[in-house]
Amino acid sequence: MKRHTHVLVCAWAVVSVLGASPPTLFSHDHRSALALAVVGGVEGAAEAEASEGAVSGQGAMKFRVLHTSKRLPEKARKVLAAAHGGFTVDRRPGRGETYFTLAGAGILQISSDLKTIRLLETPESIREVNLHNVTIWYGADGTGYLTFPAHKTGDIYTTTLDGALVHTLQAPTPEDDFDHPTVNDYFRGKGNFAPTDVEHLDGTLYVTTGYSSLDFVLTARVLGTDPFRVTWHDLAFGGKGDGPGRFGTGHGITLTPDKRQLAVSDRPNAKVERFTRYGHYRSTLRLPVGSFPIDIDYVGKYAVVGCLYGPDRSKGAPIYILEGDRVISTVMVKEELGLKTFQHIHDAVVRRIDGKLYIIAQTWNPGDIAILEQVLP
Repeated sequence: MKRHTHVLVCAWAVVSVLGASPPTLFSHDHRSALALAVVGGVEGAAEAEASEGAVSGQGAMKFRVLHTSKRLPEKARKVLAAAHGGFTVDRRPGRGETYFTLAGAGILQISSDLKTIRLLETPESIREVNLHNVTIWYGADGTGYLTFPAHKTGDIYTTTLDGALVHTLQAPTPEDDFDHPTVNDYFRGKGNFAPTDVEHLDGTLYVTTGYSSLDFVLTARVLGTDPFRVTWHDLAFGGKGDGPGRFGTGHGITLTPDKRQLAVSDRPNAKVERFTRYGHYRSTLRLPVGSFPIDIDYVGKYAVVGCLYGPDRSKGAPIYILEGDRVISTVMVKEELGLKTFQHIHDAVVRRIDGKLYIIAQTWNPGDIAILEQVLP
């Protein structure tokens, strides 16, 4: 999630109901963009403009606003203020679609060229539920699936790329036997299960639980897709703490580009910790003290980390762009690009299109979405 090519940061596109009118086209006006103003948790009548000609970032990693939530259709805009989720990108050759959800609207798909966005036909049983993040993965036959954690209900839903619900994994019970006494005692004591993110690797789902006092990464095995069968697995690792391999809040989990390690973002400890598929701690990426990293996303040798807070809480939260383990650019969407709703970043993913980088970002409280574009010399 870093690039030397044109970057687009964060946010959104256009939504049309599947089977209704055709997807709306985004205009490529690189001048000013409009952000949705939110008042009291509902859509506001006024719209705030991004600062004219504003650029944020350093070196080759400077960005400007390309699109804002103004281009979302009415159904999505009405529920945007409550956004509390994240994105996943289909990175297979020839693809590039980005998926996310809005509770009350459903699953949305941003096209690979970032020009259109459509609302998928989403089952009511998950359309009204807040899905806290999402990962994309593929079955043995190449079929794509989306898996979403619902942090309030404790369910983990899997759908096809068209939005059809194929499986619901419910919260662990006292009968599920994990290979860690702390985890088993937690569920025997009827502890709250609040999954915040999911990643997939070789038939295993890795689930972060940072919104609970458990704060372990739990695992589940995909036993088959015809019929679809998933069951909790015994592997569990992490736990509350601030030392190596422990989490203050293990919020997001992402597979590293080499597909050999899992990167877990620890918000209050300003770090991203890396583990093997077996849960063995390997290394720590430290971010500026005071930042609250939500998740990490990769593209080539670059990475993007959106933060709930930055070191200076009087300003909006940063999006860090990294090369290796080094921060090479800091993008301030609220402070420098002028999108006033970007006080708290809740997720950011990066795309590379024709040698240029783009960042798609989402905020929380209030929710908003934007797409940023890399400014090349």
